[in-house]
Amino acid sequence: MKGLQILWEEIIGFFGISHWMTMFQSGDFSSLYTRDGVVAAIGPLIPLVLIIEIVRALFYKKFKIEDYRVPFLIFVFNRFIGRFLSFAVVGFCLAFFGRFAPFTTTFTWYWLIYGYIIWELSHFVYHFLGHKVRLFWCLHSTHHAPETMNMSVTYAHFFLEAPYADFIRTTICVLLGVNAPLLFFIMFIDGTWGSFIHVGESVMKDGRMGKLKHLILTPSHHRVHHARNPIYMDTNFCNLLNIWDRLFGTFQQEDKQYPMEYGITRKMNPRNFWDVYFGEFRELGRDVIAAPGLKNKVLYMIMPPGWSHTGDHKTATVTKNAFRESVTPH
Repeated sequence: MKGLQILWEEIIGFFGISHWMTMFQSGDFSSLYTRDGVVAAIGPLIPLVLIIEIVRALFYKKFKIEDYRVPFLIFVFNRFIGRFLSFAVVGFCLAFFGRFAPFTTTFTWYWLIYGYIIWELSHFVYHFLGHKVRLFWCLHSTHHAPETMNMSVTYAHFFLEAPYADFIRTTICVLLGVNAPLLFFIMFIDGTWGSFIHVGESVMKDGRMGKLKHLILTPSHHRVHHARNPIYMDTNFCNLLNIWDRLFGTFQQEDKQYPMEYGITRKMNPRNFWDVYFGEFRELGRDVIAAPGLKNKVLYMIMPPGWSHTGDHKTATVTKNAFRESVTPH
């Protein structure tokens, strides 16, 4: 019976319906008049979209269990071993770095605008490093391994990526004055939108969202980010506002001339949990062991994926430059 109770709690936790269940059981819906109550009430939105996506795929006979199996295995694995790490990291950063902030925001609309711009900067920094530092790529690559785009991909992360990401993002935000209530509210918006932009084509065929694509990062932009085509590699690092991608030259619109191919460039088995989850660590370990000298061993860990001590680099930058030369008229 205890096992069934644990399973029931996990199901409720996954769908985020505990708040709704409490309201229906008590008949008290007054919490919907509070910010925290609204945040909790919106929680089931992303799992609901996932269910709609699966139902539509079943209806149109396009559902493939292989497209969802590994992301869900990753979700279960992460729930088991890394449930509270991110909360601990965020709490530490707030307590430790908060005293060094030159000023502190309040929860007002103008500080929300400021706070979100700073949050997007911090997200850009974490995400950029996740693609440009190989050790961090080992943490992030699990999220890029699926070769189809659907809502289950939002749950496909190495369990240590969230603490590493939250350490960088929270530290930057706190040092630049974003206070805890405002930060948590921004995190909620970011998490909800960050999940939604993984929506599959079975629910949103054209993810460009009309003119909104000029103002925010849409599902189309995030599909670009997940594509391994040379033209799309290492682009669209922001999550909602695209200002930092535009400023740093990493913004990329979807180009219908180049249909997106999802996944990572390393030869791998996207249906194999162990290869998806630990494969990049294995490959890094092999390169470090084979590298001559301590300097090269360290460089393999901190240089971009594809860097080689022989000079035969296959980094995203090299690949993109070679592609551009191949399509540029001479």
